Amino acid sequence: MSREQQDALSRTALGVFRLNGQFLAVSEKLAAPAGLTAAWWQVLGAVLPEPLPVAGIARAMGITRQSVQRIADLLVERGLAAYETNPAHRRAKLLAPTPEGRAAVRRIDPGHAELAARLTDALGGLDAFEETVRVLERLSGALEAVEAAGAEGRGAGAVGPQG
Repeated sequence: MSREQQDALSRTALGVFRLNGQFLAVSEKLAAPAGLTAAWWQVLGAVLPEPLPVAGIARAMGITRQSVQRIADLLVERGLAAYETNPAHRRAKLLAPTPEGRAAVRRIDPGHAELAARLTDALGGLDAFEETVRVLERLSGALEAVEAAGAEGRGAGAVGPQG
């Protein structure tokens, strides 16, 4: 690996870490008026299209099953989600939003729409925004492929800054 490749990896990782922090901060602000946290919103958002098992939510979000399980249990406890029987797996219940959970997410829509419009303008239009999404999805897919190929076993460790 060349020094330039290492620098590009480090800059990418730092940029993504910063972007993650920025998205978490803005998500907390958007979710708070609806009585949600960013994490609750994220889990509820994952099951809006269809109920999913906790492990499936975790895979989609790139976090641990245990983290999602804690959030799912809190959402169920607060009446924002419910566990349903999973016909594909006897023990892994499906998490589904309740009408109250869907209503909470809908309360976020106005702020979410405003932020989307402002970001679209800041990026130079919808085409530029969609290109940004494609690049991020490509990066995620490439990292997933590298990990699946066992790159970590060939010496690729941490992706953060190299000293």
